[in-house]
Formats: sequence, C-alpha cells, structure tokens
Amino acid sequence: MRNVLTAGLVALILGAAAAGAQESSPPPPNPKIAATLPVVAPVPDPAASPAVAPPAPPPVTEAAVAAEESAAKRAAKTEPACKPGFGCVTNLPLPRFVSLKGDEGNARRGPGLTHRIDWVFTRPGMPLMITAEYENWRRVEDQDGAGGWVHYALLSGVRSVVVAQDMAELRATPDRDARVVAQAEIGVVARILQCTADWCRISSGGEKGWVEKTAIWGVLPGEVIE
Repeated sequence: MRNVLTAGLVALILGAAAAGAQESSPPPPNPKIAATLPVVAPVPDPAASPAVAPPAPPPVTEAAVAAEESAAKRAAKTEPACKPGFGCVTNLPLPRFVSLKGDEGNARRGPGLTHRIDWVFTRPGMPLMITAEYENWRRVEDQDGAGGWVHYALLSGVRSVVVAQDMAELRATPDRDARVVAQAEIGVVARILQCTADWCRISSGGEKGWVEKTAIWGVLPGEVIE
C-alpha cells in the first residue's frame, strides 16, 4: 500500500512541523520582568584606602590681596642697611653742613610735598646741618634747632657759617695774639675759605680774617677744610 500525499495532508504536516519548531524555541523575554531584574554593582574593597577630597582653598579677601601687594612692594624696595654715621642715600657723613642755595626754602614735617610746611628759611647762604636723608629729601636744622625736611635742590655744598658771638674778632692769622683786622656782629652769615682744627678763615662784606670756631656755627669741631 502506498502513502499518498495529498495537498491537504502536506499542509497538515507542514503546519505541525512549524508548531513544533515554535514550541522548541525559547519564549521572548517579558519586558516587565526584565525591568525588575536586579543590577549587579561592584563591591568596594575594604582594604583599599578611601578617597579623600583635597581641602578647599581659603576664600580670597581684599585685605589679603592688599597685604600681599604691600609685602611685595616692601620687598622690591628693600634697601641695604645704612652704615652708622652715614646717609643712606649719599653715603656721606651725618651730621654734616650745607648752605641754603636760594632766597628761601620750605622745611616740611615729612619728606614729601604732601607734608605741611613747618618752617621757612629766608637767609640766602645760611648754614644748615643735615641730620637725615630720604630719597631726594634732607632733614636739616639751623643753629636754633628749627627746621624740617627740605628738597635737596634747595641746598648747596658751598660752606658758610653764622657768627654766634657778638663782635667776633677776625684776625690776620689763626692766633689769639694776631692783629685784629675786622669785627663781625652776631648773626652775620660768612663764607668759609679755610678751616683748621680750631680756627676758620671766613669772608663777609669784603672783609676776610681768621676767627675761632667757638665764635661761629656751621662747622664741626675738629673739621678741617682746605
């Protein structure tokens, strides 16, 4: 007896095969179930050092910025230490004598034009004693101790003295027994021509002569001027 495959029988066999194939395949995943699956996260190693965040920098304030700028300026302007008895600007001895260059000079309370004027010198050529230096300014005083800070352009290196003794005697030679050639009233300003340890030869009003240092102001004791 032969097996006869008819169209209907073939369709029935193919359908059964297809159904069997579908049953043997795994069902598609359920999206709702997949969404609830737990997530696997790495477990930290307890032996590992925990990460430490770096400390936050301190807040920057205007006061801190100003202090830093001020320190930088001071460091930039640092001057070498001054030698005792010498000016920090000129390195010349202190105290020392100069004279007023013009007709007058303003003596200020501090070394700068913003400081108030405390004194005005009005005698051209009068001697002044420098006691301190700062940049272009010199602190000076007269024979009475009055003065202040004066700009160096108002001073001259020409040496002068003021007569501190009434009717001081000017002699022909530096000797008390020498001939008196003139007399000078107290307050007279004279130019220095020469000085020994105890005497100075001065000139004023066309007169010249030697006078003892004790009778004048504007030269240091023992100072020699050639």
